[in-house]
Amino acid sequence: MCVASCSRCVGVSLVPMAFVCMLANGLLLLPDLQARYLLDGHVTREARWGTGLWASGFLVRQQCCVCVLGCSCVALAAAAFCCLVSATGLVQGPLCLHNSTHGLAWEMPLKPQKSGDPIYLFDRTLWPSACEEPRNVVQWNVVLFSVLMATSGLQAILCAAHAINAILGIIFGPRFCKNKTYLQTQCLFA
Repeated sequence: MCVASCSRCVGVSLVPMAFVCMLANGLLLLPDLQARYLLDGHVTREARWGTGLWASGFLVRQQCCVCVLGCSCVALAAAAFCCLVSATGLVQGPLCLHNSTHGLAWEMPLKPQKSGDPIYLFDRTLWPSACEEPRNVVQWNVVLFSVLMATSGLQAILCAAHAINAILGIIFGPRFCKNKTYLQTQCLFA
């Protein structure tokens, strides 16, 4: 069955991406590779939610078209949620110790205060002086949240294509792959 072949293609593609997301989210929890920031609550909520750990791990490996469609939709929703949370974490910037008007404080100094404020991502001159501790936390967050966002976005695209393939399998049945106009790859979109 064509849908099963596509399930294997998508499943095999999602496995390395899931590991990349889990690694990136795990590293986000350990700024400067130190657990004390996590234990003291000095990690952004987007990193603590762990969407890269749990949302990127949904794999689609069912044989029945209806089961594949359901699993694909769940995986699509999880990957899209991970992408959204990662984008939010990227835009808001890291939680760090910085010099505020009241002295040193744990805050998000690069977070836009109101709509229309410039985003720190486009002004790299702000990065080195923004945070006292953890060391290089701005670059740490930018790189890891970017990896999470890109990888989970790609996962969402694959899962959406897989859901479309499952819908076509339900509509056209087992003869879907025997159609002469069907691409010879046996995986419609992946």
